[in-house]
Amino acid sequence: MNVKQIRAFTTIARTLSFAEAANILHLSQPTLSLTIKNLEESLGGRLLSRTTRTISLTPEGEALLPITKQLLAQWDNAEEEIHQRFSLKKGKIAIAAMPSFAASLLPEGLVNYHKKYPKIKIEVHDVLADSVVDMVRQGRLEIGISFDPGNNEDLNFKPLFKDRFIAVLPAKHPLTDLHEITWKDLLINDFITLQRPSSVRQMIEETLELNGLALSVAYDAHQLATVGRMVATGLGVAVVPALCEQQMREQGAYCLPVIEPMIERDIGIITRSRTQLSSAAMAMIDVLIRTFEQKRMKNL
Repeated sequence: MNVKQIRAFTTIARTLSFAEAANILHLSQPTLSLTIKNLEESLGGRLLSRTTRTISLTPEGEALLPITKQLLAQWDNAEEEIHQRFSLKKGKIAIAAMPSFAASLLPEGLVNYHKKYPKIKIEVHDVLADSVVDMVRQGRLEIGISFDPGNNEDLNFKPLFKDRFIAVLPAKHPLTDLHEITWKDLLINDFITLQRPSSVRQMIEETLELNGLALSVAYDAHQLATVGRMVATGLGVAVVPALCEQQMREQGAYCLPVIEPMIERDIGIITRSRTQLSSAAMAMIDVLIRTFEQKRMKNL
């Protein structure tokens, strides 16, 4: 029993006329008759009692009719639901993003998306960079925004922009008179950073090791907001992604470029490879790419 057969039977049962039902269904009468015949054969008996002048339902047909009406209603509702999702008139999307990105740049992209697709519900998970990658990899959501996770066969990465790391100092630190600071000058101070296995800390340690510098950590914390507050109170200095600059300044810290060596890394969109994205997710990716392309052009 398929949808075509169910719709044919229900229409005939409502009209009690093969000619009228055929017209409603845009079928020829022979095709409609064959459809009903195949349905009856698949179920094992007659559903309609036909004479030369009248059509009526058999007891089995009477029993089947409320079932077919319910099935058609469910089918039509399902078709409408999926149509609205494909046309982005209904749906939901979940995004995971690093807190520094979620609090600074993501809202602009979300505003642009909501203007185009106001019926799509958006759920944002602001989690650590490593957790973003894990959530996408595990299929818990479709889109993540984080640092480039490197070569991973199970993940795709679409860069949005490069983020350069900056130095964060207490507001009255002597080095705030400089326009930029070197790592050698920075590392003579107590250093504050994120706890392992943070990707930010890993980038710092790997870059310094490649340049013959050693990182001695005086304090570490779980969140960049905590790092910023510890710096602002005078416990030491730190290096964080430039995405966090506004947050660091709001904490009361001072920010300036750090060089020799300079650390920068791509930030972009992470999705699972070999997985079909929903229409809502594909539209979100397109909006984010356009948003940051427009921002880049304004900054030229």
